[in-house]
Amino acid sequence: MSEHQIISFLTDYGLSDGFVATCHGVLLDITPGARVIDISHVVPPQDIRTGARLLARVTPYLPKAIHVAVVDPGVGGQRRPVAVDTARGIFIGPDNGLLAWAVEAAGGALAAYELTNEKLFRKPVSRTFHGRDIFMPVAGHLARGTALADVGPEIPTDSLVALPAPVERLEGGELLSEVILADHFGNLHLASAVDRLDSFSLSVGHPVVCVTPAGEHRATYVEVFEEVPLGELAFYGDAVGQLTIAVNSGNAAERLGVTTGEILRIRIAP
Repeated sequence: MSEHQIISFLTDYGLSDGFVATCHGVLLDITPGARVIDISHVVPPQDIRTGARLLARVTPYLPKAIHVAVVDPGVGGQRRPVAVDTARGIFIGPDNGLLAWAVEAAGGALAAYELTNEKLFRKPVSRTFHGRDIFMPVAGHLARGTALADVGPEIPTDSLVALPAPVERLEGGELLSEVILADHFGNLHLASAVDRLDSFSLSVGHPVVCVTPAGEHRATYVEVFEEVPLGELAFYGDAVGQLTIAVNSGNAAERLGVTTGEILRIRIAP
């Protein structure tokens, strides 16, 4: 048996059509003793960047594992199916950038392989369901003890598809920062880390102005939500140290009319 008996799983499959259960079943048929940690299956459809961000935010808190991620608008096309070895486990999925940020968070790729060994695939292989027929079966065989080098030829790690870094910079006394995640609560997690505020000398309790395409919004820099009244905007550092905008007991994404991928401008209020 492999040291990897835990398989994490992230997709944009949703929860209503049985795709996730099908993949679980394929895995457990190969490796009945495997344990699955479902990261998320409600990544917005075909949204590679959001899937990549969630994978990178969550996997550092998981045990060393096989991490299977499938957000794959190019399924069945020219993109490669790959397995990437890291100090924190093996990442399996499409080579479309989905794995890139999580691999970086794991310390970088030690080696990478293209999945070509059809003996490890489920047959017949669908052109449109590689999660069921390639990615999860390969994960199952690795968990059973198959050597990583047996999945296919080694490929240069610098040939793996990367994602452009999110926008994050200081400009004219303002912080420009991309929304990297609009979470279930409507909180807007930004690309900028909390230490970016060192450039502003911003103290707790001081207001900031957040500029969106719809206009300007005032928020208060706080440590916890209750430091602003119900329904008011809070600006704070989230659980992984990223600057975030939220509404106390409300939805900031709806209030500001923005979502993942949009650029916000933030400055200290007078």
